[in-house]
Amino acid sequence: MTKLYKILMASTISLSLLLGGCNGALSPKNENPGQSTVQSSTAEGTQEDGSNSDEATIPDENTGTSPQETGSDAGNQKDDQTVRPEIDLEKVKPNEAGKVMIVMFHRFIEKYESGDMEYVTTFDEFRNLLQTLYDKGYRLISMKDFLNDNIDVPAGCVPMVFTFDDGTPGQFSLVEEDGKLVVNKKSAVGVMMEFYEQHPDFGLEGTFYVNLGGGTFEGGAGTLAEKLKYLIDLGFEIGNHTYNHVNLLNVKTAQEVQMELGANQKRMEELIPGYKMETMALPLGNSTGDKSLRNYLVQGEYEGAKYQNLILLGVGADPTVTPININYGSLYTPRVRASGLKKVEMDLSWWLDNISRSQEYVSDGNPDTITVPEEKKDEIDVSKLGNKKLITY
Repeated sequence: MTKLYKILMASTISLSLLLGGCNGALSPKNENPGQSTVQSSTAEGTQEDGSNSDEATIPDENTGTSPQETGSDAGNQKDDQTVRPEIDLEKVKPNEAGKVMIVMFHRFIEKYESGDMEYVTTFDEFRNLLQTLYDKGYRLISMKDFLNDNIDVPAGCVPMVFTFDDGTPGQFSLVEEDGKLVVNKKSAVGVMMEFYEQHPDFGLEGTFYVNLGGGTFEGGAGTLAEKLKYLIDLGFEIGNHTYNHVNLLNVKTAQEVQMELGANQKRMEELIPGYKMETMALPLGNSTGDKSLRNYLVQGEYEGAKYQNLILLGVGADPTVTPININYGSLYTPRVRASGLKKVEMDLSWWLDNISRSQEYVSDGNPDTITVPEEKKDEIDVSKLGNKKLITY
């Protein structure tokens, strides 16, 4: 059912990507846009500006290079045959050196109860949030596409990444209807699917960071394996959040770190054979207190289960640049937390009110090019362009 669901929406998505645009972005061809094009694979790379970047590096699992170096050959293009319309650069003002909000969600509930102040979202709030984001020109991308700089949203739109921590039942659950397992409409995924049917160009993407030591997606119909497979078939990703939701600040040995991450990966492969979790959200946003252990957050092995993380996600509180930016850091990439009943500074609602479009990643509508204002070209690490073209205006 899930694969068919994606297929049925595919033609609508392609048309939306071609014609949709954001904020009136598309216009007749600009005959004299003042573009200059640079393509380089020889410039020296710039070290990531992540915390403790001298102690650990995050390689690509298959090539040994950073994931963005795969460029446009990453194999994640939505449609290689898509015809990209010309845009008026001065009108659209693309800025692909700008920042992306990686949003962090936790619990979803029907209505607030006593004590539900932060890290909780009601289904109605979530439904309204999706409409707000859509109206403001945000479009969802996967974590995989973020890491590969394969950002394919309409010109003038701003990419956004959704992440869900802890595998709570309000995030995703299944119910049985006529002998078949279907997504519970009273879940975050159910709300997203409903919105996606009306606005397929918004996207249906996200990563669920789970603790498989117990409690993941409890309740509802179906086994845990069936639930995880259902999510994956819908196009969602599963990431590592440690086996027991441990506070890594208190972990003292390399063996403990590898057990927490490796046991989670081992259990994942027992449930979904062959599935590799390639990204990690740090529980409570804490890295290891002992800096010498941090490389084991990137890669390690436990009881034959190997793991390798391309990004380590924190809890707060800022938008982040993308991996092709010289200021990107993969060892502690910040996230913006979803707003709860108690609004706090630098949560999602705060950022939506305070961030300016000039600060954000504004797409040029073409994943094979990186377009930035002339004054921002030095923020792009040209050694990571691969087959992409750098365009300035």
